[in-house]
Amino acid sequence: MADRHGSENQQTLAELFATDPLITADEREIRDAVAAFGRSKLRPHVAEWFEDGSLPVTELAAELGELGVLGMHLDGYGCAGMSATTYGLVCTELEAVDSGLRSFVSVQGSLAMFAIHEFGSEEQKQQWLPDMAAGKAIGCFGLTEPDFGSNPAGMRTTAKRDGDDWVLSGTKMWITNGSVADVAVVWARTDLGEGSRGVRGFVVPTATPGFSAPEIKHKLSLRASVTSELVLEEVRLPGTAMLPGVEGLRGPLSCLNEARFGIVFGAVGAARDCLETAIDYAGERDVFDKALSGYQLTQAKIADMALEWGKGTLLALHLGRLKDAGTLRPEQVSLGKLNNVREAIKIARECRTILGANGITLEYPIIRHANNLESVLTYEGTSEMHQLMIGKALTGHDAFR
Repeated sequence: MADRHGSENQQTLAELFATDPLITADEREIRDAVAAFGRSKLRPHVAEWFEDGSLPVTELAAELGELGVLGMHLDGYGCAGMSATTYGLVCTELEAVDSGLRSFVSVQGSLAMFAIHEFGSEEQKQQWLPDMAAGKAIGCFGLTEPDFGSNPAGMRTTAKRDGDDWVLSGTKMWITNGSVADVAVVWARTDLGEGSRGVRGFVVPTATPGFSAPEIKHKLSLRASVTSELVLEEVRLPGTAMLPGVEGLRGPLSCLNEARFGIVFGAVGAARDCLETAIDYAGERDVFDKALSGYQLTQAKIADMALEWGKGTLLALHLGRLKDAGTLRPEQVSLGKLNNVREAIKIARECRTILGANGITLEYPIIRHANNLESVLTYEGTSEMHQLMIGKALTGHDAFR
């Protein structure tokens, strides 16, 4: 992105909405360190990774571990124990580079590590969390199935007792990190309770016989991310592989809320990157012997987009403070995810119009963000599911069925 070079009165988005005074000096320091890492280590390569449909996960995991962002909002076991708001700000900076990078960190820390940290045995925590925090072990999270996304209660993956062991069989789909993971947290139906109460989580080393994770190719979104299918063909695990701290769907759904929280912040990072790119481009592009940014229609677009970015950022910070206070509710996370992703994708599309044909090339980040946000719009709960969660909270009626 070009250097900001407008008039002396030109403000940044953060200055216009005065967001920096809303975060502490420590939070800004960590945010800025991750932003600097993004500029030096990620931005020079991300367009190539996206075009190639690849991501050097092992290298990046080690660097992100050294930076301290993997499971950074968890306590102990090598985790940094940072605040939820700090974690959110890190997600903003990572997704400002690419949604796939934020997704890697989110799946590692808020899904796989969080599940083990929150519901695992002490042995499971000691075995996996320190290496995962350091980026020496990569995790994935197996909940979604080919026929069951929004309705996880319908899952067909089973875990059956065989002596002291568990034997897992089934298929999971659209699993970030699956093909490169060392450990998978897999949710399966057992006979330990009726209906969804029988759902349990299992810590599955991916080297276990019967486990495979073919990578999903030909994606046009989240290309700088590893997405896989998990296939479990009578995967035999010891009895100690089950997560002992939770039963039923409360386990995986609480993990999803952790991941959705990161998306609330991440989406405004992608939107900001698009908007800053469009503002810079409009200042450099001459149309009819005048800068494109000097036209009323362009300024109207920029003003409207900035307004939605600012509202989304303020909402994310508010939800971060609620989470840090221990009062954040699932329906409030739905408010943030629904609004911020929906507005971010609108901003990306509008910014593309300012760049015209240049907006569809990987020389600029906008079409990449727009494509990525198409996936973010529907994963970790579709917009429709979040609308229904908000509707239930306001009306008292469950309209999911």
